[in-house]
Amino acid sequence: MTRINGVTKKDAGLLTKALYWFARREFGAVPEPVTVMAHHPRLLIASGRHELAVKKAVHGPLFELCVYRTAVRLGCSWCVDFGAMLMKHGGLDVERLEHIDDYATSPLFTDVERKALAYADAMTGTPVTVTDEQVAELERLLGRRELVALTYQIALENQRARFNSAFDIRDQGFTSGDACRVPTH
Repeated sequence: MTRINGVTKKDAGLLTKALYWFARREFGAVPEPVTVMAHHPRLLIASGRHELAVKKAVHGPLFELCVYRTAVRLGCSWCVDFGAMLMKHGGLDVERLEHIDDYATSPLFTDVERKALAYADAMTGTPVTVTDEQVAELERLLGRRELVALTYQIALENQRARFNSAFDIRDQGFTSGDACRVPTH
C-alpha cells in the first residue's frame, strides 16, 4: 500500500476523471503514480503533458533498456513492472531483462548497449560518477543529439523512480497475467 492513497475516480474532479479515462484506455488501468499525483491536479496535468511530449521526442530500444536499468538500480518495482510491459508490447526482447544485472559481460547485450547501460548506472549512482570518457565515447557512438536524449531519459526515470519510491508505490501487476496490460492496438 502506498504511503498516501491515490485520488479515487469518485473523488476526482472532471479533468482528473478525463485523465484517468485516457490512462485506462492507453494502459489498461490507471497507473497508481497518476492517482497519487492527482492530489495536485495542476502538477498532474503538467506531468502528463511532459510525458506525452517526451514520448513523441525520445524513444527506441536503447532508451527503453536504459530506463529499465535505472528503475532496477533504484529498486522501483512499479517502474520495473511498467517498463517491462511497455517493452513487451513494443516487441522488444524482454527475456534478456532477466540478465540486466550482468549486462557488462552478457553476450545478450551489444557493445553500445553495455556502454549506455554503464552510463545509466553512473548517472543513477549517488554521487553521479559519469566520466568525460563515457560522454565522449557515447557522443562518438550515438551523436550529440541522441546522447542528450539518452541523458534526458535516464534523468527522467531517476525522477519517476524516486517519486514512486518516496510514496512506496509498488508494482501494479502490469506484467503478471491479465491483471492489467496495455491494450494491443
